[in-house]
Amino acid sequence: MKIVVIGGSGLIGSRVVARLERLGHQAVAASPRSGVNAVTGEGLANALEGAQVVVDLANSPSFEADAAMAFFESAGRNLAAAEVRAGVNHHVALSVVGTEGLLESGYFRAKMAQENLIQGSGIPYTIVRATQFFEFIGSVADFSMVDGVVRAPTAQMQPMVSDDGAAAVADVALAKPANGMVEVAGPEAFQIDEILRKYLAARSDPRKVVTDDNATYFGLHLNRRSLMPGAGARLASTRFADWLRDSAPRRSAAAGSVH
Repeated sequence: MKIVVIGGSGLIGSRVVARLERLGHQAVAASPRSGVNAVTGEGLANALEGAQVVVDLANSPSFEADAAMAFFESAGRNLAAAEVRAGVNHHVALSVVGTEGLLESGYFRAKMAQENLIQGSGIPYTIVRATQFFEFIGSVADFSMVDGVVRAPTAQMQPMVSDDGAAAVADVALAKPANGMVEVAGPEAFQIDEILRKYLAARSDPRKVVTDDNATYFGLHLNRRSLMPGAGARLASTRFADWLRDSAPRRSAAAGSVH
């Protein structure tokens, strides 16, 4: 089966493509790097020719409200039109758990617009709403720096490793369209302040984490469950402690030696 992965060269996309290829499918990594641009429509017709499934993993390069809205609306309309012409029978898109409760953010308003376009396109679809990825926990700490310390709330999150997220997306792409949403999340929940302490300690990062329920998450004010999945979510298997151990920077044999 031919499956076109929009954003197929990114963190999740490259893993989805690799997994689909291992399963014997023709997975096409489509991105501006390969001459396919969903925002402008360039290269879409050729890339989608003969495709049964399109997986949309493209993300706005800007989190600014107007830029993100323009990105997702343009890409969404261009993809829908190209998919109708190509006879695509399943559109899969990656979104974020809790989007409807995060509309204080212009970026999440743009993600909601993307979801609405997909639902109204007439093309069979599945929207995969995922929790945050372990690989981005460091960015949360960086963004939460205020006056030399990391300020973080006790709101919960249930993140996963990107490999598990990619596996879930690939499985959905090979299944029948749900014409609805599925949620995927990590196997365990953490308070944001707690997981940041664990991450920084494992990386020997001396920054102090201060618990502050008035602190924001990328500018968003959260309630305790804003980022949490519902009861029916698919749970990944990789635990945070195992990922921390396996992804820890390894010192070379010569590290610390004096020349």
